[in-house]
Amino acid sequence: MFPLTHVTRFVLFQFKIGLCQLSVTPDKDRNIAHARSAIQDAASKGAQLVLLPEIWNSPYSNDSFPVYAEDIDAGADASPSTAMLSELSRFLKITIVGGSIPELSGGRLYNTCCVFGTDGKLLAKHRKIHLFDIDIPGKITFIESKTLTAGETPTIVDTEVGRIGIGICYDIRFPELAMIYAARGAHLLCYPGAFNMTTGPLHWELLQRARATDNQLYVATCSPARDTGSGYVAWGHSTLVGPFGEVLATTEHDEAIIIAEIDYSILEQRRTNLPVTKQRRGDLYQVVDFQRLNSQ
Repeated sequence: MFPLTHVTRFVLFQFKIGLCQLSVTPDKDRNIAHARSAIQDAASKGAQLVLLPEIWNSPYSNDSFPVYAEDIDAGADASPSTAMLSELSRFLKITIVGGSIPELSGGRLYNTCCVFGTDGKLLAKHRKIHLFDIDIPGKITFIESKTLTAGETPTIVDTEVGRIGIGICYDIRFPELAMIYAARGAHLLCYPGAFNMTTGPLHWELLQRARATDNQLYVATCSPARDTGSGYVAWGHSTLVGPFGEVLATTEHDEAIIIAEIDYSILEQRRTNLPVTKQRRGDLYQVVDFQRLNSQ
């Protein structure tokens, strides 16, 4: 792993993160206004980084994705959700990891997370790499690939609150992606996600703690609030996990805004205490970062 000094834009060793677990309705304008209010609330409580849930401007369904999708690259009226995020990040001087929204681009639909810097500029756009195609008979069946296209690019971004690796929901199940982010010097992994009532109780916290422990960094997740009347019922439980796998802050399933502190000085301490990175057997196994390899 790179030392913390590797990131030239890195400013803060200690800062507050806000996780905004939001209720989502079929009313897109209401969802945007509600997210705006939650971000403002989190910032007023000291959050310098705000994380939103997966698909916060739309119901989570294959029928809804095409209807609520926005052309993010076109901006302004074509993407009112990201226009709001850009405006608030600039006005409040905070970094926003904007959960995810359905994106329409080149005739295809994506599940996309946008990251905005304190100047309101779009720093990165992550398209969900691993689509949620599962079938657990009698429990849950959901095939995202019916409507969505998988992203092709791991996303790591330098911000004023550190180097952040981005994944969306199902991306958290793949340790190789997190390991690539760690190898690129990430301090924090952010996963907006909407685990369900079948996999959520078993795997949501487990996977967060595993990714944090495997890579000795922070993991933050943000879910929509639970709505038992919706077609897809989210588990909730937005969480911040520390580099030793410890749960630092979490909520239940209702709407909530969590404010918690991140301290990057602990990362080197944990990596010194338990030097797994140095102890990995590169002569026996490796994770290959093809994107990085092909750019050299």
